[in-house]
Amino acid sequence: MSTNDALLEQILARLNSLQVSQQALQAKLDSLTTPTSPVSPSRIEPSTPGRQPGSPTPQSLLLSPSTSLAQIVSSPPVGTSAEQIISDKDRERALYPGRVLLTTYPDQHGIKPYPLQWGTSDPSNRGPVICSRLPTSIKQRNAIGAHSGSYSIYRALSIAMGTLSPSHKPDYSKTEPPVPIPPQPAWSDPHKIVSFDPWGHLVPQVFKREIEELGLDVRPSIAVTKAHIKLSEMDESARRGDIVVDGHIVLRTRPLKNPDGTDSDMDPGVEVTTSKAAVEPVWYLPGVAERFGISESLLRRALFEDTGGMYPELITRPDIKVFLPPIGNLTVYIFGNPEYLMDESKELTLRVHDECNGSDVFGSDICTCKPYLVFAIEECVRCAQRGGVGVVVYFRKEGRALGEVTKYLVYNLRKRGGDTADKYFRATELIAGVKDMRFQALMPDVLHWLGIKKIDNMVSMSDMKYNAIVQSGIPILKRYDLPEHLIPPDSRVEIDAKIAAGYFTSGKKITEADLIKTVGRTWEEAEH
Repeated sequence: MSTNDALLEQILARLNSLQVSQQALQAKLDSLTTPTSPVSPSRIEPSTPGRQPGSPTPQSLLLSPSTSLAQIVSSPPVGTSAEQIISDKDRERALYPGRVLLTTYPDQHGIKPYPLQWGTSDPSNRGPVICSRLPTSIKQRNAIGAHSGSYSIYRALSIAMGTLSPSHKPDYSKTEPPVPIPPQPAWSDPHKIVSFDPWGHLVPQVFKREIEELGLDVRPSIAVTKAHIKLSEMDESARRGDIVVDGHIVLRTRPLKNPDGTDSDMDPGVEVTTSKAAVEPVWYLPGVAERFGISESLLRRALFEDTGGMYPELITRPDIKVFLPPIGNLTVYIFGNPEYLMDESKELTLRVHDECNGSDVFGSDICTCKPYLVFAIEECVRCAQRGGVGVVVYFRKEGRALGEVTKYLVYNLRKRGGDTADKYFRATELIAGVKDMRFQALMPDVLHWLGIKKIDNMVSMSDMKYNAIVQSGIPILKRYDLPEHLIPPDSRVEIDAKIAAGYFTSGKKITEADLIKTVGRTWEEAEH
Protein backbone atom coordinates (compact mmCIF):
# COMPACT_ATOMS: atom_id res chain seq x y z
CA MET A 1 0.00 0.00 0.00
CA SER A 2 1.40 3.44 -0.95
CA THR A 3 1.89 6.32 1.48
CA ASN A 4 -1.05 8.15 -0.07
CA ASP A 5 -3.23 5.05 0.23
CA ALA A 6 -2.33 4.65 3.89
CA LEU A 7 -3.04 8.31 4.58
CA LEU A 8 -6.38 8.02 2.78
CA GLU A 9 -7.34 4.99 4.85
CA GLN A 10 -6.45 6.70 8.13
CA ILE A 11 -8.39 9.87 7.41
CA LEU A 12 -11.49 8.23 5.97
CA ALA A 13 -11.63 5.71 8.85
CA ARG A 14 -12.12 8.60 11.25
CA LEU A 15 -15.07 10.03 9.34
CA ASN A 16 -18.52 9.03 10.52
CA SER A 17 -21.38 9.84 8.16
CA LEU A 18 -23.72 10.43 11.07
CA GLN A 19 -21.51 13.01 12.75
CA VAL A 20 -19.92 15.12 10.00
CA SER A 21 -21.21 17.86 7.76
CA GLN A 22 -20.62 17.97 4.05
CA GLN A 23 -18.27 20.93 4.54
CA ALA A 24 -16.03 18.94 6.89
CA LEU A 25 -15.94 16.04 4.46
CA GLN A 26 -14.96 18.30 1.57
CA ALA A 27 -12.18 19.85 3.62
CA LYS A 28 -10.74 16.40 4.33
CA LEU A 29 -10.96 15.37 0.69
CA ASP A 30 -9.44 18.62 -0.55
CA SER A 31 -6.49 18.12 1.79
CA LEU A 32 -5.83 14.76 0.16
CA THR A 33 -5.24 16.36 -3.23
CA THR A 34 -2.17 18.24 -1.94
CA PRO A 35 1.05 16.31 -2.77
CA THR A 36 2.73 14.91 0.34
CA SER A 37 6.15 14.34 -1.21
CA PRO A 38 8.37 16.02 -3.82
CA VAL A 39 7.84 13.13 -6.19
CA SER A 40 5.19 13.29 -8.90
CA PRO A 41 1.62 12.51 -7.80
CA SER A 42 0.68 8.87 -7.80
CA ARG A 43 -1.89 7.28 -10.03
CA ILE A 44 -4.38 5.11 -8.17
CA GLU A 45 -6.25 3.12 -10.76
CA PRO A 46 -9.03 0.50 -10.55
CA SER A 47 -8.14 -3.05 -11.42
CA THR A 48 -10.09 -3.58 -14.64
CA PRO A 49 -9.73 -6.93 -16.46
CA GLY A 50 -8.45 -6.53 -20.01
CA ARG A 51 -7.11 -2.99 -19.56
CA GLN A 52 -3.43 -2.13 -19.80
CA PRO A 53 -1.94 -0.19 -16.84
CA GLY A 54 -1.91 3.53 -17.50
CA SER A 55 -4.60 3.39 -20.21
CA PRO A 56 -7.64 5.71 -19.89
CA THR A 57 -10.65 4.27 -18.09
CA PRO A 58 -14.19 5.63 -17.76
CA GLN A 59 -14.17 4.41 -14.16
CA SER A 60 -11.37 6.74 -13.13
CA LEU A 61 -11.94 10.03 -11.39
CA LEU A 62 -9.55 12.91 -12.13
CA LEU A 63 -8.81 15.46 -9.42
CA SER A 64 -7.03 18.76 -9.10
CA PRO A 65 -6.34 20.68 -5.87
CA SER A 66 -9.39 22.85 -6.53
CA THR A 67 -11.80 19.96 -7.15
CA SER A 68 -14.94 20.25 -5.00
CA LEU A 69 -16.97 17.40 -3.52
CA ALA A 70 -19.79 18.07 -5.97
CA GLN A 71 -17.35 17.74 -8.86
CA ILE A 72 -15.91 14.56 -7.38
CA VAL A 73 -19.25 12.80 -7.20
CA SER A 74 -21.08 14.29 -10.17
CA SER A 75 -18.69 15.59 -12.85
CA PRO A 76 -15.56 13.48 -13.20
CA PRO A 77 -13.55 14.87 -16.15
CA VAL A 78 -12.26 12.10 -18.39
CA GLY A 79 -9.26 12.24 -20.74
CA THR A 80 -7.71 15.42 -19.31
CA SER A 81 -4.50 15.86 -17.37
CA ALA A 82 -4.75 16.00 -13.58
CA GLU A 83 -2.62 15.64 -10.49
CA GLN A 84 -4.29 12.50 -9.26
CA ILE A 85 -6.59 9.76 -10.46
CA ILE A 86 -8.87 8.23 -7.82
CA SER A 87 -10.35 4.78 -8.34
CA ASP A 88 -13.96 3.64 -7.95
CA LYS A 89 -13.10 2.44 -4.45
CA ASP A 90 -11.93 5.90 -3.49
CA ARG A 91 -14.96 7.37 -5.18
CA GLU A 92 -17.10 5.14 -2.99
CA ARG A 93 -15.27 6.40 0.10
CA ALA A 94 -15.86 9.98 -1.00
CA LEU A 95 -19.58 9.37 -1.41
CA TYR A 96 -20.00 7.17 1.66
CA PRO A 97 -17.13 7.93 4.08
CA GLY A 98 -18.50 6.16 7.16
CA ARG A 99 -19.13 2.54 7.96
CA VAL A 100 -22.02 0.84 6.22
CA LEU A 101 -25.05 1.79 8.30
CA LEU A 102 -27.52 -1.08 7.96
CA THR A 103 -30.04 0.26 10.44
CA THR A 104 -30.62 2.65 13.34
CA TYR A 105 -32.30 2.39 16.75
CA PRO A 106 -34.56 4.78 18.67
CA ASP A 107 -32.10 5.28 21.56
CA GLN A 108 -29.02 5.61 19.35
CA HIS A 109 -26.77 8.59 20.13
CA GLY A 110 -27.65 11.64 18.04
CA ILE A 111 -30.86 10.17 16.60
CA LYS A 112 -33.72 12.63 17.01
CA PRO A 113 -36.51 12.31 14.42
CA TYR A 114 -38.14 15.56 13.38
CA PRO A 115 -41.63 15.66 14.97
CA LEU A 116 -44.34 14.26 12.70
CA GLN A 117 -47.93 13.95 13.88
CA TRP A 118 -50.08 12.38 11.18
CA GLY A 119 -53.57 13.74 10.71
CA THR A 120 -53.30 17.27 12.11
CA SER A 121 -54.88 20.24 10.35
CA ASP A 122 -51.90 22.61 10.64
CA PRO A 123 -48.90 21.52 8.51
CA SER A 124 -46.48 23.18 10.91
CA ASN A 125 -47.82 20.92 13.66
CA ARG A 126 -48.00 17.89 11.37
CA GLY A 127 -44.39 18.27 10.30
CA PRO A 128 -42.62 17.33 7.05
CA VAL A 129 -41.82 13.81 5.85
CA ILE A 130 -38.02 13.34 5.94
CA CYS A 131 -36.47 10.13 4.63
CA SER A 132 -33.15 11.48 3.34
CA ARG A 133 -29.85 9.97 4.52
CA LEU A 134 -27.88 13.11 3.61
CA PRO A 135 -25.68 14.41 6.46
CA THR A 136 -27.98 17.42 6.93
CA SER A 137 -31.05 15.24 7.50
CA ILE A 138 -30.05 11.72 8.52
CA LYS A 139 -30.27 12.29 12.28
CA GLN A 140 -33.74 13.80 11.92
CA ARG A 141 -35.22 11.23 9.54
CA ASN A 142 -38.83 10.46 10.48
CA ALA A 143 -39.65 8.17 7.56
CA ILE A 144 -38.34 4.87 6.20
CA GLY A 145 -37.68 4.35 2.48
CA ALA A 146 -36.97 6.83 -0.29
CA HIS A 147 -38.83 9.30 -2.48
CA SER A 148 -39.99 8.42 -6.01
CA GLY A 149 -40.99 4.84 -5.25
CA SER A 150 -39.32 2.34 -7.56
CA TYR A 151 -37.56 5.19 -9.39
CA SER A 152 -35.35 5.71 -6.34
CA ILE A 153 -33.21 2.90 -7.76
CA TYR A 154 -32.41 5.02 -10.83
CA ARG A 155 -31.45 7.92 -8.59
CA ALA A 156 -29.01 5.63 -6.77
CA LEU A 157 -27.53 4.54 -10.10
CA SER A 158 -27.11 8.17 -11.18
CA ILE A 159 -25.21 8.95 -7.99
CA ALA A 160 -22.99 5.87 -8.36
CA MET A 161 -22.21 6.77 -11.99
CA GLY A 162 -21.40 10.36 -11.08
CA THR A 163 -24.12 12.00 -13.15
CA LEU A 164 -25.98 13.30 -10.08
CA SER A 165 -24.63 14.89 -6.94
CA PRO A 166 -26.24 13.38 -3.83
CA SER A 167 -26.34 16.85 -2.32
CA HIS A 168 -28.16 18.45 -5.28
CA LYS A 169 -30.74 20.88 -3.94
CA PRO A 170 -33.86 21.14 -6.13
CA ASP A 171 -35.12 24.58 -7.13
CA TYR A 172 -38.88 24.52 -6.51
CA SER A 173 -39.53 28.09 -7.62
CA LYS A 174 -42.35 28.30 -10.18
CA THR A 175 -43.35 24.65 -9.58
CA GLU A 176 -46.43 25.37 -7.47
CA PRO A 177 -49.73 23.82 -8.64
CA PRO A 178 -51.56 25.75 -11.40
CA VAL A 179 -54.76 24.16 -10.11
CA PRO A 180 -55.63 24.59 -6.42
CA ILE A 181 -56.23 21.44 -4.38
CA PRO A 182 -57.04 23.10 -1.03
CA PRO A 183 -57.04 21.40 2.38
CA GLN A 184 -60.07 19.25 3.13
CA PRO A 185 -61.43 17.97 6.47
CA ALA A 186 -60.17 14.48 5.56
CA TRP A 187 -56.58 15.77 5.57
CA SER A 188 -56.73 16.12 9.35
CA ASP A 189 -58.40 12.75 9.91
CA PRO A 190 -55.69 10.13 10.54
CA HIS A 191 -58.12 7.40 9.44
CA LYS A 192 -59.21 8.87 6.08
CA ILE A 193 -55.86 9.33 4.29
CA VAL A 194 -53.11 6.86 5.22
CA SER A 195 -51.50 5.91 1.88
CA PHE A 196 -49.97 9.24 0.82
CA ASP A 197 -49.12 12.66 2.22
CA PRO A 198 -52.07 15.04 1.66
CA TRP A 199 -49.69 18.01 1.96
CA GLY A 200 -47.36 16.51 -0.66
CA HIS A 201 -48.10 19.09 -3.38
CA LEU A 202 -47.64 22.05 -1.01
CA VAL A 203 -44.30 21.00 0.51
CA PRO A 204 -42.19 23.93 -0.83
CA GLN A 205 -44.74 26.40 0.54
CA VAL A 206 -45.83 24.94 3.91
CA PHE A 207 -42.40 23.57 4.87
CA LYS A 208 -40.32 26.47 3.56
CA ARG A 209 -38.68 27.04 6.94
CA GLU A 210 -37.54 23.44 7.24
CA ILE A 211 -36.09 23.51 3.71
CA GLU A 212 -34.46 26.94 3.59
CA GLU A 213 -33.60 27.75 7.21
CA LEU A 214 -32.99 24.32 8.73
CA GLY A 215 -31.50 22.82 5.55
CA LEU A 216 -33.57 19.65 5.77
CA ASP A 217 -34.09 17.56 2.65
CA VAL A 218 -37.88 17.77 2.35
CA ARG A 219 -39.36 16.89 -1.04
CA PRO A 220 -42.80 17.05 -2.69
CA SER A 221 -44.55 13.71 -3.08
CA ILE A 222 -47.39 15.13 -5.20
CA ALA A 223 -47.25 17.34 -8.30
CA VAL A 224 -50.26 19.02 -9.90
CA THR A 225 -50.30 20.35 -13.47
CA LYS A 226 -52.51 20.91 -16.55
CA ALA A 227 -52.39 19.29 -19.97
CA HIS A 228 -54.20 18.33 -23.17
CA ILE A 229 -55.12 14.71 -23.94
CA LYS A 230 -55.07 13.44 -27.51
CA LEU A 231 -56.63 10.01 -28.21
CA SER A 232 -57.43 8.58 -31.64
CA GLU A 233 -60.54 6.92 -30.20
CA MET A 234 -61.88 10.32 -29.17
CA ASP A 235 -61.16 11.65 -32.64
CA GLU A 236 -63.49 8.98 -33.98
CA SER A 237 -66.11 9.75 -31.32
CA ALA A 238 -66.04 13.41 -32.31
CA ARG A 239 -66.46 12.52 -35.98
CA ARG A 240 -69.50 10.39 -35.09
CA GLY A 241 -70.92 13.20 -33.00
CA ASP A 242 -70.63 11.28 -29.72
CA ILE A 243 -68.27 13.95 -28.37
CA VAL A 244 -69.08 17.63 -28.96
CA VAL A 245 -66.40 20.25 -29.57
CA ASP A 246 -67.22 23.04 -27.12
CA GLY A 247 -64.00 25.07 -27.32
CA HIS A 248 -63.47 24.79 -23.58
CA ILE A 249 -63.23 21.16 -22.51
CA VAL A 250 -63.04 19.62 -25.99
CA LEU A 251 -60.96 21.56 -28.50
CA ARG A 252 -60.41 21.16 -32.21
CA THR A 253 -56.79 20.11 -32.79
CA ARG A 254 -54.60 22.42 -34.86
CA PRO A 255 -54.33 21.52 -38.56
CA LEU A 256 -52.05 18.62 -39.41
CA LYS A 257 -48.96 19.22 -41.53
CA ASN A 258 -48.03 17.73 -44.89
CA PRO A 259 -44.44 16.50 -45.43
CA ASP A 260 -43.67 19.79 -47.22
CA GLY A 261 -44.77 21.82 -44.19
CA THR A 262 -48.08 23.05 -45.59
CA ASP A 263 -51.37 22.58 -43.76
CA SER A 264 -53.15 19.31 -44.48
CA ASP A 265 -56.86 19.18 -45.30
CA MET A 266 -57.26 15.99 -43.23
CA ASP A 267 -59.45 16.13 -40.15
CA PRO A 268 -57.06 16.79 -37.23
CA GLY A 269 -59.48 15.45 -34.64
CA VAL A 270 -59.89 16.79 -31.11
CA GLU A 271 -58.08 17.11 -27.81
CA VAL A 272 -59.34 17.36 -24.25
CA THR A 273 -58.21 19.76 -21.54
CA THR A 274 -57.44 18.21 -18.17
CA SER A 275 -55.93 18.93 -14.78
CA LYS A 276 -53.84 16.13 -13.34
CA ALA A 277 -51.92 15.15 -10.25
CA ALA A 278 -49.17 12.57 -9.76
CA VAL A 279 -49.25 11.10 -6.26
CA GLU A 280 -46.44 9.03 -4.72
CA PRO A 281 -47.17 6.53 -1.94
CA VAL A 282 -46.37 7.62 1.63
CA TRP A 283 -47.77 5.10 4.09
CA TYR A 284 -48.78 5.92 7.65
CA LEU A 285 -48.18 2.42 8.98
CA PRO A 286 -50.66 2.41 11.91
CA GLY A 287 -53.41 3.60 9.56
CA VAL A 288 -52.51 1.13 6.80
CA ALA A 289 -52.52 -1.74 9.29
CA GLU A 290 -55.89 -0.64 10.64
CA ARG A 291 -57.31 -0.40 7.11
CA PHE A 292 -56.35 -4.02 6.39
CA GLY A 293 -57.43 -5.28 9.79
CA ILE A 294 -53.99 -6.49 10.90
CA SER A 295 -51.55 -5.38 13.59
CA GLU A 296 -48.86 -2.82 12.84
CA SER A 297 -46.16 -5.27 13.98
CA LEU A 298 -47.40 -7.92 11.53
CA LEU A 299 -47.49 -5.37 8.72
CA ARG A 300 -43.93 -4.27 9.47
CA ARG A 301 -42.64 -7.85 9.67
CA ALA A 302 -44.29 -8.81 6.37
CA LEU A 303 -42.95 -5.71 4.60
CA PHE A 304 -39.47 -6.46 5.91
CA GLU A 305 -39.39 -10.21 5.27
CA ASP A 306 -41.10 -10.28 1.89
CA THR A 307 -39.09 -7.50 0.32
CA GLY A 308 -35.88 -9.43 0.92
CA GLY A 309 -35.09 -7.54 4.11
CA MET A 310 -34.71 -4.27 2.20
CA TYR A 311 -35.82 -2.07 5.10
CA PRO A 312 -34.43 -3.22 8.49
CA GLU A 313 -35.73 -0.08 10.17
CA LEU A 314 -39.25 -1.42 9.78
CA ILE A 315 -38.18 -3.74 12.61
CA THR A 316 -35.62 -1.67 14.53
CA ARG A 317 -37.42 1.69 14.43
CA PRO A 318 -40.98 1.21 15.76
CA ASP A 319 -40.91 4.90 16.65
CA ILE A 320 -40.91 5.82 12.94
CA LYS A 321 -44.48 5.49 11.69
CA VAL A 322 -44.12 6.55 8.04
CA PHE A 323 -42.87 4.36 5.19
CA LEU A 324 -42.31 5.27 1.53
CA PRO A 325 -42.78 1.92 -0.25
CA PRO A 326 -40.96 1.11 -3.53
CA ILE A 327 -44.19 0.81 -5.54
CA GLY A 328 -45.81 2.74 -8.35
CA ASN A 329 -47.73 5.96 -7.88
CA LEU A 330 -51.22 6.98 -8.95
CA THR A 331 -52.34 9.74 -11.30
CA VAL A 332 -55.56 11.75 -11.09
CA TYR A 333 -57.12 13.19 -14.26
CA ILE A 334 -59.79 15.85 -13.74
CA PHE A 335 -62.14 16.90 -16.55
CA GLY A 336 -63.98 20.17 -15.98
CA ASN A 337 -63.66 22.63 -13.13
CA PRO A 338 -61.63 21.09 -10.25
CA GLU A 339 -63.53 23.24 -7.75
CA TYR A 340 -66.66 21.20 -8.55
CA LEU A 341 -65.05 18.13 -6.95
CA MET A 342 -65.92 19.54 -3.53
CA ASP A 343 -69.38 20.80 -4.52
CA GLU A 344 -72.05 18.19 -3.78
CA SER A 345 -74.55 20.05 -5.98
CA LYS A 346 -72.46 19.22 -9.07
CA GLU A 347 -72.69 15.93 -10.96
CA LEU A 348 -69.56 13.80 -10.65
CA THR A 349 -68.49 10.85 -12.82
CA LEU A 350 -65.67 8.55 -11.69
CA ARG A 351 -63.51 5.78 -13.08
CA VAL A 352 -60.89 4.07 -10.89
CA HIS A 353 -58.58 2.31 -13.34
CA ASP A 354 -55.73 -0.09 -12.60
CA GLU A 355 -52.82 -0.09 -15.02
CA CYS A 356 -52.75 -2.46 -17.97
CA ASN A 357 -49.82 -1.58 -20.21
CA GLY A 358 -50.65 -4.22 -22.83
CA SER A 359 -54.15 -2.88 -23.43
CA ASP A 360 -54.02 0.77 -22.31
CA VAL A 361 -50.89 1.58 -24.34
CA PHE A 362 -50.51 -1.14 -26.99
CA GLY A 363 -54.14 -2.06 -27.59
CA SER A 364 -54.10 -5.78 -26.70
CA ASP A 365 -57.64 -7.13 -27.07
CA ILE A 366 -57.42 -10.00 -24.57
CA CYS A 367 -58.96 -7.70 -21.94
CA THR A 368 -61.32 -4.72 -21.77
CA CYS A 369 -58.94 -2.32 -20.04
CA LYS A 370 -58.42 0.20 -22.84
CA PRO A 371 -62.08 0.18 -23.95
CA TYR A 372 -63.08 0.80 -20.33
CA LEU A 373 -60.54 3.61 -19.97
CA VAL A 374 -61.52 5.40 -23.17
CA PHE A 375 -65.24 4.98 -22.49
CA ALA A 376 -64.77 6.37 -18.97
CA ILE A 377 -62.83 9.39 -20.22
CA GLU A 378 -65.61 10.14 -22.69
CA GLU A 379 -68.20 9.76 -19.93
CA CYS A 380 -66.22 12.16 -17.75
CA VAL A 381 -66.03 14.66 -20.60
CA ARG A 382 -69.78 14.44 -21.21
CA CYS A 383 -70.41 14.94 -17.49
CA ALA A 384 -68.19 18.03 -17.47
CA GLN A 385 -70.00 19.39 -20.52
CA ARG A 386 -73.29 18.97 -18.62
CA GLY A 387 -71.91 21.29 -15.95
CA GLY A 388 -70.39 18.66 -13.71
CA VAL A 389 -66.91 17.21 -13.31
CA GLY A 390 -65.24 13.93 -14.26
CA VAL A 391 -62.39 12.08 -12.54
CA VAL A 392 -60.22 9.19 -13.72
CA VAL A 393 -57.80 7.78 -11.13
CA TYR A 394 -55.06 5.66 -12.70
CA PHE A 395 -53.27 3.29 -10.31
CA ARG A 396 -49.98 1.51 -11.13
CA LYS A 397 -51.25 -1.95 -10.26
CA GLU A 398 -50.25 -3.88 -13.37
CA GLY A 399 -51.87 -7.28 -13.77
CA ARG A 400 -54.09 -6.93 -10.68
CA ALA A 401 -50.90 -5.96 -8.80
CA LEU A 402 -49.39 -9.35 -9.67
CA GLY A 403 -47.08 -7.77 -12.25
CA GLU A 404 -46.74 -8.04 -16.00
CA VAL A 405 -44.51 -11.13 -15.97
CA THR A 406 -47.09 -13.09 -13.97
CA LYS A 407 -49.84 -11.82 -16.24
CA TYR A 408 -48.08 -13.04 -19.37
CA LEU A 409 -47.43 -16.43 -17.79
CA VAL A 410 -51.16 -16.67 -17.10
CA TYR A 411 -51.87 -15.78 -20.74
CA ASN A 412 -49.64 -18.66 -21.84
CA LEU A 413 -51.41 -21.08 -19.53
CA ARG A 414 -54.81 -19.94 -20.74
CA LYS A 415 -53.96 -20.26 -24.42
CA ARG A 416 -52.34 -23.67 -24.01
CA GLY A 417 -55.00 -25.04 -21.69
CA GLY A 418 -58.12 -24.07 -23.60
CA ASP A 419 -59.06 -20.44 -23.02
CA THR A 420 -62.57 -20.81 -21.64
CA ALA A 421 -64.29 -18.53 -19.15
CA ASP A 422 -64.73 -21.31 -16.58
CA LYS A 423 -60.90 -21.53 -16.21
CA TYR A 424 -60.23 -17.78 -16.20
CA PHE A 425 -59.66 -17.17 -12.47
CA ARG A 426 -58.24 -20.63 -11.85
CA ALA A 427 -55.43 -19.98 -14.34
CA THR A 428 -54.31 -16.94 -12.35
CA GLU A 429 -54.47 -18.81 -9.05
CA LEU A 430 -52.34 -21.66 -10.41
CA ILE A 431 -49.53 -19.22 -11.25
CA ALA A 432 -49.82 -16.52 -8.59
CA GLY A 433 -51.57 -18.39 -5.76
CA VAL A 434 -54.24 -15.70 -5.64
CA LYS A 435 -56.50 -14.18 -8.29
CA ASP A 436 -56.14 -10.54 -7.26
CA MET A 437 -53.69 -8.59 -5.07
CA ARG A 438 -54.96 -5.07 -5.65
CA PHE A 439 -56.68 -4.88 -2.24
CA GLN A 440 -58.70 -1.71 -2.81
CA ALA A 441 -58.81 -0.69 0.87
CA LEU A 442 -56.33 2.17 0.32
CA MET A 443 -57.83 3.34 -2.98
CA PRO A 444 -60.49 5.78 -1.60
CA ASP A 445 -57.81 7.95 0.06
CA VAL A 446 -57.34 9.97 -3.12
CA LEU A 447 -61.07 10.69 -3.33
CA HIS A 448 -61.04 12.10 0.21
CA TRP A 449 -57.94 14.14 -0.66
CA LEU A 450 -59.87 15.75 -3.52
CA GLY A 451 -62.79 16.57 -1.24
CA ILE A 452 -65.25 14.25 -3.02
CA LYS A 453 -68.31 13.60 -0.86
CA LYS A 454 -70.58 11.76 -3.30
CA ILE A 455 -70.33 10.09 -6.70
CA ASP A 456 -73.18 10.32 -9.17
CA ASN A 457 -71.83 7.93 -11.80
CA MET A 458 -69.19 5.24 -11.41
CA VAL A 459 -67.94 3.45 -14.52
CA SER A 460 -66.93 0.06 -13.14
CA MET A 461 -68.09 -3.52 -12.67
CA SER A 462 -65.76 -4.10 -9.70
CA ASP A 463 -67.48 -4.81 -6.39
CA MET A 464 -64.12 -4.44 -4.60
CA LYS A 465 -63.79 -0.84 -5.76
CA TYR A 466 -67.46 -0.04 -5.17
CA ASN A 467 -67.46 -1.49 -1.65
CA ALA A 468 -64.19 0.21 -0.67
CA ILE A 469 -65.51 3.63 -1.68
CA VAL A 470 -68.92 3.24 -0.05
CA GLN A 471 -67.41 1.83 3.15
CA SER A 472 -65.09 4.84 3.33
CA GLY A 473 -68.15 7.09 3.60
CA ILE A 474 -68.67 8.23 0.00
CA PRO A 475 -72.05 7.21 -1.48
CA ILE A 476 -72.32 6.10 -5.12
CA LEU A 477 -75.68 6.90 -6.68
CA LYS A 478 -75.29 4.99 -9.94
CA ARG A 479 -72.80 2.60 -11.48
CA TYR A 480 -72.63 1.09 -14.92
CA ASP A 481 -70.31 -1.13 -16.89
CA LEU A 482 -68.85 -1.15 -20.40
CA PRO A 483 -71.50 -1.22 -23.18
CA GLU A 484 -71.72 -4.57 -24.93
CA HIS A 485 -70.68 -3.28 -28.35
CA LEU A 486 -67.33 -2.02 -26.97
CA ILE A 487 -66.20 -5.43 -25.67
CA PRO A 488 -63.47 -6.99 -27.91
CA PRO A 489 -64.31 -10.61 -28.89
CA ASP A 490 -61.20 -12.12 -27.27
CA SER A 491 -61.95 -10.38 -23.96
CA ARG A 492 -65.37 -12.01 -23.73
CA VAL A 493 -63.68 -14.71 -21.61
CA GLU A 494 -62.71 -12.13 -18.98
CA ILE A 495 -66.09 -10.40 -18.93
CA ASP A 496 -68.19 -13.56 -18.70
CA ALA A 497 -65.96 -15.00 -15.97
CA LYS A 498 -66.32 -11.81 -13.94
CA ILE A 499 -70.09 -11.68 -14.38
CA ALA A 500 -70.43 -15.31 -13.30
CA ALA A 501 -68.21 -14.58 -10.27
CA GLY A 502 -70.63 -11.90 -9.12
CA TYR A 503 -69.17 -8.73 -10.62
CA PHE A 504 -71.69 -5.98 -11.31
CA THR A 505 -73.40 -6.04 -14.70
CA SER A 506 -76.24 -4.07 -16.18
CA GLY A 507 -76.49 -6.47 -19.11
CA LYS A 508 -76.78 -10.21 -19.57
CA LYS A 509 -76.59 -12.76 -16.79
CA ILE A 510 -74.06 -15.59 -16.90
CA THR A 511 -74.27 -18.90 -15.07
CA GLU A 512 -71.44 -21.28 -14.29
CA ALA A 513 -72.85 -23.65 -16.90
CA ASP A 514 -72.56 -20.95 -19.57
CA LEU A 515 -68.85 -20.33 -18.95
CA ILE A 516 -67.55 -23.36 -20.83
CA LYS A 517 -69.20 -21.99 -23.97
CA THR A 518 -67.17 -18.77 -23.89
CA VAL A 519 -63.89 -19.52 -25.65
CA GLY A 520 -61.02 -17.15 -26.44
CA ARG A 521 -58.97 -16.95 -29.59
CA THR A 522 -56.25 -19.59 -29.96
CA TRP A 523 -52.66 -18.77 -30.85
CA GLU A 524 -53.17 -20.54 -34.20
CA GLU A 525 -55.94 -18.11 -35.04
CA ALA A 526 -53.66 -15.20 -34.19
CA GLU A 527 -50.85 -16.31 -36.50
CA HIS A 528 -51.24 -15.00 -40.03
